[in-house]
Amino acid sequence: LSLGQEQGAKVKKDPQNRKHDSSTSIIHCTWEVDRMNLQTFWERQCQLFLKKSRDGELLDFLERKRRVFENRGYQMVRMQAYGKPVGRYRDESDNQKITYDLHLSWLVRKKDHWYMEEKKMLRTAVYKGDQWTEDRELSNPLNRDEEGNANWQPSDVMEVRNPELSYTYDRRKAVQYAERWWNDYNPKYKKFDVDCTNFVSQCLHEGGAPMWGQPDRTKGWWMSDNSWSYSWSVANALRWYLSGSTKGFQAEEVSSAEELRPGDIICYDFEGDGKWNHNTIVVEKDANGEPLVNAHTQNSRHRYWSYEDSTAYTPNIQYKFFHIKG
Repeated sequence: LSLGQEQGAKVKKDPQNRKHDSSTSIIHCTWEVDRMNLQTFWERQCQLFLKKSRDGELLDFLERKRRVFENRGYQMVRMQAYGKPVGRYRDESDNQKITYDLHLSWLVRKKDHWYMEEKKMLRTAVYKGDQWTEDRELSNPLNRDEEGNANWQPSDVMEVRNPELSYTYDRRKAVQYAERWWNDYNPKYKKFDVDCTNFVSQCLHEGGAPMWGQPDRTKGWWMSDNSWSYSWSVANALRWYLSGSTKGFQAEEVSSAEELRPGDIICYDFEGDGKWNHNTIVVEKDANGEPLVNAHTQNSRHRYWSYEDSTAYTPNIQYKFFHIKG
């Protein structure tokens, strides 16, 4: 499945010289199974998203996404969806279920600032006989715990008074790594089912942040062979490392997202209960001077930092903004 929709309004010249078809639709179909329902469904979702329809047919997460763009003053130029089947099975009621990877992209602009946001998700289509009945996202991985002790706080780290490990943090390299691997997995590192903190740690390390503390998983920040510190892989642990470390790479908490630079880190507590669930790395600033981030778990590129479009979002969400020193 590969399809897209583009607004019919005339598009001004892109300062980066990208070519854009100004037709009302551009659709290319390569769905690998003998069902056209998913093709039709996502074609319709693309149309509704760009036509600003409020008829209730648009999926909730897409409605949230559109609202985030609109509230920031961005015009939605194009939306595209690419699907690839990854499995097919029948449940106990003899319903056929097709699981597929969905890669979504949105091209948006505000005045002369253009950028493309991308997102990867795993979805399931349900059929009763030959009738398509439902399409839904599999359980949101942002609501699942990561590998390790998710409640650990690094009191040992905060008590360390050893000299700093010498390092220089190269933001460009950290961002380049985040751009290269946002939707892939570097075989140099271990992959986790819930991978957001592991991905951020990789970006920091590729930018020059030094490891230390091994082999004690409760100390420092490190990964080695088939072992790693909690602070490397667990969102809650990295959040406390960033605010408490006096050795190795260090961070300074700032009061607002606008103060962050590419290469800095944002931590998320979706429920506001003190347990930090997610981490992202800043890779760019938008036309309003606010961060766009890359992340793993629900793989995302150039996503607006607030995550208001996420199904994990709640009104109680809390953020921590960390500027990486060095």
